[in-house]
Amino acid sequence: MNRKSLIALAFAASATGAFADDITIDPTPFVSTATRAEVQAEQAAFEASGRDPWAREYNPIADFASQRSRAQVKAEYVQARDRVAAFTGEDSGSAYLAGQPDAVPATQVVGEVRNGA
Repeated sequence: MNRKSLIALAFAASATGAFADDITIDPTPFVSTATRAEVQAEQAAFEASGRDPWAREYNPIADFASQRSRAQVKAEYVQARDRVAAFTGEDSGSAYLAGQPDAVPATQVVGEVRNGA
C-alpha cells in the first residue's frame, strides 16, 4: 500500500465519525421566574458595579489575601507529597498505614459465641 492510499484511508476513516444530526426542538414553552423589570434591574446593577468577567482587566482575585502563611502551605505540600510517595511506593502504602494511628479504634467482642459452636 503506497503512502497516498494510506493517507486517503486515514482521512476517510477520520471523517466517518462526523455526521451531523438534525436539530432538537424542545416543545415545552419557557416560563421565566423573573419579570422583565427585574431582569433589567439586575442587568443595570451589574453594569453599574463595573465588574465585567469578559474584560481583559477583570481579575477576580485582585483583593485575595491568604489565611495561612507561606511556611504553613509549604508544610502541607510536603506532607501531601510524602503521603502520595508512600501510597505509590512498592508496597502501595502498607508500611505507611501500619505506622499511622487508627482513625477509629477497633471494637472487641469478648465472651459471646458467634457461630453457634
